[in-house]
Amino acid sequence: MRKRFSEAQILGFLREAEGGLSVKDLCRRHGFSEASYYLWRNKFGGAQVSDNKRLRELEAENTRLKRLLAESMLENEVAREALEKKR
Repeated sequence: MRKRFSEAQILGFLREAEGGLSVKDLCRRHGFSEASYYLWRNKFGGAQVSDNKRLRELEAENTRLKRLLAESMLENEVAREALEKKR
């Protein structure tokens, strides 16, 4: 699925709506549905562009650390099995 709008654009739309522009006018002006607006509002709430960037960085780091932990646990399990076979 291709995203039409970047997170920065979406946050800009949300700020416009907070500024007093009606949701219908905002959607019509930028070419997205009201459902999309409400989904974005729930997802991005009071976030800023820098907040989202930091969140993405933290999620990527978390994924990397989880992978390293899984690899380490697997290596420990293999070593444990090898030791049990020697006994």
